[in-house]
Amino acid sequence: MYFCSIYKRIMAAKIRIKDIALRAAVSVGTVDRVLHNRPNVSKVAREKVEQALKEMDYQPNMYASALAYNKSYTFYLLIPQHEFEAYWEEIEEGAKRAIEIRRDFYLELKIFNYERSDEQSFLQVAAKCIEQQPDGVIVVPSTLEVTRQFTDQLHEQKIPFVMLDSYMPDLNPLSFFGQDSFRSGYFSARVLMLIANKEKEIAIMKRIKGGKVSTKQQANREVGFRHYMYDHFPEINILEMEVPMAATRKEYDEIIEHFFELHPEVHHCITFGSKAHIVGDYLLRKNRRDIQIMGYDMVEKNAKCLQQGSISFLIAQHAYQQGYSCIETLFRAIVLKKKVEPVNYMPIELLAKENMDFYRRTQL
Repeated sequence: MYFCSIYKRIMAAKIRIKDIALRAAVSVGTVDRVLHNRPNVSKVAREKVEQALKEMDYQPNMYASALAYNKSYTFYLLIPQHEFEAYWEEIEEGAKRAIEIRRDFYLELKIFNYERSDEQSFLQVAAKCIEQQPDGVIVVPSTLEVTRQFTDQLHEQKIPFVMLDSYMPDLNPLSFFGQDSFRSGYFSARVLMLIANKEKEIAIMKRIKGGKVSTKQQANREVGFRHYMYDHFPEINILEMEVPMAATRKEYDEIIEHFFELHPEVHHCITFGSKAHIVGDYLLRKNRRDIQIMGYDMVEKNAKCLQQGSISFLIAQHAYQQGYSCIETLFRAIVLKKKVEPVNYMPIELLAKENMDFYRRTQL
């Protein structure tokens, strides 16, 4: 049976359009139109071709068809501005690597950067993207309503888009890559309480602009975190340390110092973004060994604090793989005309001082 199956696949790969036309008793042109789902084929002729395809166990070579078509495709990546931040850099590197691997298909990647805390910046970049009529888009979203203004235009113009980092199902993306933020927050609480279960108070550090955190993902992580705490440690008081999105080191130091002076019983802190090093760096410079913070993402400054003990744990999420997979999904959907998975949750990985050196991006 095994060798029979292999033989059938080999023979199916050698089937020509001419062979199908002879089997179905129709013209070569009719077969071509059916295979490419083009109009002007009668119901009878279509049924004959489809029956012949079934009898011959025909499997189309989508890669060969796409190469023969000789069309170029431009994908756009809308991503926050960043300077030496490993998370966003690795997303870009993963996307570029996927483009390089598929270079025979004439793929091109263009990267647009916007200021994540500035909704107008996102809209300006989105408008430029629409003007250039991309074949597909990867978008790290702004707020829901602002992002909707962009994605509604993409839907109107039938431009497929993949969402990265923050999932907004109401916007109907082709696909999503990122963590399940609620589960991630729930998991982070469980891990934190392995070392903080005897505490009376713990703190959440929030970077705030306009009275709220910058991303839906961070907000959902906090919801998951609080659900775990409510279920398992309702007696522990959860405090909030609010710091501005943009501040100097001196300003951060003053806020952090004032908070810990007011709350001397707080020894554990968590943040749901990649800036745990704001507190971690303060603790190292002040030689505070009685307090630790937990956070997200293996950015360089976080790694230093994790190594030196001011950050207890980091949760990582394979940024390189996310960037790569987004391009691969657009390629499969747009170029190969294949179905893709609508939701793709990334691993929730826990990093500590002892295993951080073994964490590497996935080279795909």
